[in-house]
Amino acid sequence: MSDNPKYTEAFDELQEIVSEIELGEISVDELSEKVKRASFLINICKTKLSTTEADVNKILKELDSSGDTNDENE
Repeated sequence: MSDNPKYTEAFDELQEIVSEIELGEISVDELSEKVKRASFLINICKTKLSTTEADVNKILKELDSSGDTNDENE
């Protein structure tokens, strides 16, 4: 359990926590810590998804604008 996991690690751990909660495998004593950890992992995933979306949009916009430039030169 890393303090700064990558997206896939965070997502996998989050799925594990959800599964444990759904199956009732977590004691009341552990529940608060698991929910805090899940919240932390959700924030990591949301941040990574937002960053990736912004990067992809930027690349697509650059490709689109360079395509416009190439069209004008032809």
